Amino acid sequence: MKAYVLHKIGDIRLENVAKPEPDRGEALVAVKAAGICGSDIPRVYRTGAYSYPLIPGHEFSGVVVKAGAGVEAGWLGQRVGVFPLIPCKGCLPCRNQQYEMCRHYSYLGSRRDGGFAEFVSVPIENVIRLPGNVSFEAAAMLEPMAVAVHALRRAGVATPDGPGRSGQTLAICGLGTIGLLLLMFLQEHALSNPNARYQILVIGNKDSQKRLAVEMGLPENGYCDSQKQDVGQWLKERTDGMGADIFFECVGKNETFVQALDHTAPGGNILLVGNPYSDMFLDRQVYWKMLRNQLTVTGSWNSSFTHDKEDDWHYVLDRLERNRIAPDRLISHKLLFEDLEYGLRMMRDKSEDYVKVMSM
Repeated sequence: MKAYVLHKIGDIRLENVAKPEPDRGEALVAVKAAGICGSDIPRVYRTGAYSYPLIPGHEFSGVVVKAGAGVEAGWLGQRVGVFPLIPCKGCLPCRNQQYEMCRHYSYLGSRRDGGFAEFVSVPIENVIRLPGNVSFEAAAMLEPMAVAVHALRRAGVATPDGPGRSGQTLAICGLGTIGLLLLMFLQEHALSNPNARYQILVIGNKDSQKRLAVEMGLPENGYCDSQKQDVGQWLKERTDGMGADIFFECVGKNETFVQALDHTAPGGNILLVGNPYSDMFLDRQVYWKMLRNQLTVTGSWNSSFTHDKEDDWHYVLDRLERNRIAPDRLISHKLLFEDLEYGLRMMRDKSEDYVKVMSM
C-alpha cells in the first residue's frame, strides 16, 4: 500500500509499504478521508515522533475491510470513524472510563501508525459506526469536533443533564479549527436550547476567520481582530468592564493566557484548550488577579469515547446525523492523497489561509 512514512524530523516520504494485518481485536480500515491536525506539523517538522519509522495522521475515517480474530464479521463493510487514543484499560482513569486521561496510552498517528495511508489497523474498540448521511469528510473531523465538545462540557455548557450556563458572556480566543468548532457547537446549542442564552465574543487575527465566523451566525460586532484592535478595550466595552464569564483560550501562548486572566469576570472560568507553544510564566500581579477574582482555571484534554450514548463522540455524531452542524464548511482544502505533503508544507509555512486541510 501507499503511505506517508516519517523517518526522522523533516523527512516524510510517500512510499510503498506492507499492508498491515489486523491483530486480535483489531480491524483493517481502508482510509477514505484524513484531516491534517495542527499538531501534525510540529510532529513532522520540529519535535518529532516517539519512534521511527511512523505513519502520522490521527483524524481519519474509512471502511472496515478485514476483521482480526475475535472481531465480529458484521463489522465488514461498515463505514466508521476512529477514536485515535488507545487506552491501557488498567490505570485509575481507565478504570473510571476516563480514557482521555489514561496514564499509559498509545495513539494512532503519533505512537503507532495512523491514517496517512491507504489502510490502517485499529482496535475494534476504537471505531464508531457512521450513519448513512454522515460523509467520510465530516467523520474525519469527529476527533476535533469531540475535542471542542469536551471543552464545552468542562465549562458546564452542553452538559448531558441540562442546558448549561445561560445569561452569560462566553469568549473564544483563537479561531483555528478547534476555536471555530467551539463557536459552531455554541451556536447549535443556543438554537437547540431556548433557555440557553448567552453573548458570544470571538477573538481572531485573520479576515478569513471573521468571514467564517459571521457566516456561522456571529454578529460582526462580536468579532475582534487582535491585529487591528485593542483586545482588552474591546472586551471591556462588551462586558461592562467585568470580563467574560467563561473564556476559552485556544491559542496556547503566554500572552493570550494572561489576556484571559485579565479579562475573565470575578468568579469566572478559564478553559485552557490550546496546546502550549512554549513555557508559560505568570508575573506576580497576574497571579494576584487569579486569587482576588477567585478564578477557576480548567484544563481540557482530548475527548470522551466510552461507547455510551452520552460520550462526546456520540454527542457529535447525533448532531451530524440530525444535520444540526456542518463541519464541511470548515474544510478549506481538499487534496488528493498524493498531494497530502503539499498540505503539510503549506500549513508549516502558512503560505495560504486554511482551516481544515483534508486528504481524500
